[in-house]
Amino acid sequence: MSKDLSIVVNGLKFENPFVIGSGPPGTNKATILKAFKEGWGGVVAKTCSLDASKVHNVAPRYGKLYSRETKEVIGFQNIELISDRSIEDWIKDFKEIKAECPKGILIASIMEEYDKAAWQKLVILCQEAGVDAFELNFSCPHGLPERKMGAAMGENPEIVAEVTKWVTEVATIPVWAKMTPNVTDVNVPAMRAIGSGAHGISLINTILAVIGVDLDTLRPLPTVKGYSTYGGYSAQAVRPIALRHASKLAKALKDASMNNISISGMGGVEKSSDAIEFMLLGSHTVQSCTGPMLQGYKMVHELKAGLEAFMEKHNFTNVSDFVGHSLQYFTTHAHLNELKQGKFEAKEISKDAQWSGENIDKQTNDLATN
Repeated sequence: MSKDLSIVVNGLKFENPFVIGSGPPGTNKATILKAFKEGWGGVVAKTCSLDASKVHNVAPRYGKLYSRETKEVIGFQNIELISDRSIEDWIKDFKEIKAECPKGILIASIMEEYDKAAWQKLVILCQEAGVDAFELNFSCPHGLPERKMGAAMGENPEIVAEVTKWVTEVATIPVWAKMTPNVTDVNVPAMRAIGSGAHGISLINTILAVIGVDLDTLRPLPTVKGYSTYGGYSAQAVRPIALRHASKLAKALKDASMNNISISGMGGVEKSSDAIEFMLLGSHTVQSCTGPMLQGYKMVHELKAGLEAFMEKHNFTNVSDFVGHSLQYFTTHAHLNELKQGKFEAKEISKDAQWSGENIDKQTNDLATN
């Protein structure tokens, strides 16, 4: 018997927890409909704004980091901006998408300048077009900082709180705030967004990075007419960092008994095991953007099959049964040491314990002397 992969998040029923993250895979009606028809539970559309005439993308705008051994892509960098399509085109697309795929959860990613009227106008337009939820882009690391948009806004908790409040004053549907990892503690702006009415938090957006330097031309990559800029780093290499941020927020929400706040985790999700890790660490939905860019929309089939097999193996009936399950196993370093000391007093360490602290110390000493 097949498992029920659906999950209700902020009152919205996702047929499965897998969501296309905001970016090229959700750049217009055609791509979004393709994602829904392949079976994705939700799509966050590419970020839109009121005035797309100020958005000018360049090419090339992508860079890849390859594994030295297998040559597979392990890191991906982009310097792509938000959508350059007009808000009129987006409103038309939103209406038609919901008419054709009413069960697919369509989330509008929105970004504006520090202007209350602009944010609220954008919210009302998208809401009237029938989108199911909003994701506030406080996190694009390289997009339009000169206009104080994206991460330039998300790095300031006071502004995050204020803008979220502007949105929630007029929004009648769920609002998620998307966090940048390019701060000391993601929980600080996240909690300010929640305090201003956000129903959920999406994290993480890409990490500001340099993908590399061309050793023939001596130019940083990606190179546009001889020059480059810092860009957003994604793909499997960032997953451990994303898992830390998502789990840290999930633990804080749990400790504060804020069980009504959802988390949409992302960062390096390329297969079902990646997504399941996010859910075990507190994510109700899991987004992927670079994954479908590299593999195509059909990657959702493996995500669903892998999730179903995992639930069958562990006898979980519903997806919500295991969201956050692994959070209970985090503790402090001091507690780990206490556990270790107690264990070793009772039982001699096995010679097969390859990764004990003693063995790591011995391996380090061997390397230093050889």
